[in-house]
Amino acid sequence: MFVGVGAARVRDLFDQAKHQAPCIVFVDEIDAVGRQRGAGLGGSHDEREQTLNQILTEMDGFDTNTSVIVLAATNRPDILDPALLRPGRFDRRVVLDRPDINGRVEILKVHAKGKPLAADVNLEVLGRQTAGFSGADLANLLNESAILAGRRSKKAIEMIDLEDSIDKVLLGPERKSRRISPKEKEITAYHEGGHALVAKMQPDADPPRKISIIPRGMAGGYTKSLEEDRSYWSRSKIIAGITTFMAGIAAEKVIFNEVTTGAQDDIKRATEMARRMVTDFGMSDRLGPRTFGDRQEMVFLGREISEQRDYGDKVADAIDEEVNRIIQEAHKRATEILTANKETLVRLAQTLIVEETLEADRLEAVFSGPNAPTPPTTPPSAATIGSETPAKQAAEPRKSGPVIQPFPKQAPAG
Repeated sequence: MFVGVGAARVRDLFDQAKHQAPCIVFVDEIDAVGRQRGAGLGGSHDEREQTLNQILTEMDGFDTNTSVIVLAATNRPDILDPALLRPGRFDRRVVLDRPDINGRVEILKVHAKGKPLAADVNLEVLGRQTAGFSGADLANLLNESAILAGRRSKKAIEMIDLEDSIDKVLLGPERKSRRISPKEKEITAYHEGGHALVAKMQPDADPPRKISIIPRGMAGGYTKSLEEDRSYWSRSKIIAGITTFMAGIAAEKVIFNEVTTGAQDDIKRATEMARRMVTDFGMSDRLGPRTFGDRQEMVFLGREISEQRDYGDKVADAIDEEVNRIIQEAHKRATEILTANKETLVRLAQTLIVEETLEADRLEAVFSGPNAPTPPTTPPSAATIGSETPAKQAAEPRKSGPVIQPFPKQAPAG
């Protein structure tokens, strides 16, 4: 009984716009009705197409003196129908990317108005700690910090409240009520300590800023790094990330001669990064600078459903071998670093067991204590791991461990 209702509302909208001219018509989330036509399952007709067809017809009917401007917004421009984007309809595109550090600081200033901030709050430092945050994330961050300060019976929002709110936005609220056995707490401490120590020792890895073994969201613990805004990822940077992902399970093996399921997400993300190095970014000397596979997406659902293989079985085997080699060499590199600095790892883990959370200054004090860790004598390079050179090096973070911004889903346009 709803057939044609969307199209009728579109006609009414544009009739009102013409009567109120000059005016602006703004359509938010245009992808809800502007998805590519013919994307329904089984090729059947989709009622949503009626609404889209009416929008196309109405926009074609504008005269040059109609004085009606149509604006639309979407975060999925890749699934819009091509007819919407042709000249004469939506022929101007403005890309609003996630803000850089200057943009984040200005957004924080806007949302901080009317909130009581303590004297120790530094929005510049906060902007550096929130790489990858959108404007909505930053607004949520300040709201969460105000709630947190209220729960702590404070009259002003302090820097510690803001930094704790970053973790809440990224991972979820702390679960201090969750009961953890002493053995699990010890395993988590060594696991997270392994991530932090290997990241510290890798010149291409983001330095660790905070470690916690307090469960938060779905994470049993986490290691947070101080990141920079970046559009491009070098091979050595990705290798550093893979090695730090593998450092958690390597630390468990070094200390307990046993591994647990706590590294499941680490291994998954490390494997994804290694595979994208080989298949998407052309970073394998063995297979050369080319991409492999054409991923097919179901536009109606907006997710990947299959991959068209444009390579043979021999190449598929070579891809698997390359991915496996990158992972194994990264794991070996992490193990070497942790074995060489085992005393520092033990000291870091034991401190974590007692204090549960280590901020940047306290973390640096643990690292610079007696028997401070020494960098490896053969630092990794972009040509060691992920290439045909038989060397073993690398490092970086995980979800229920290190928190890092994933590299772009699409390789940035040159």
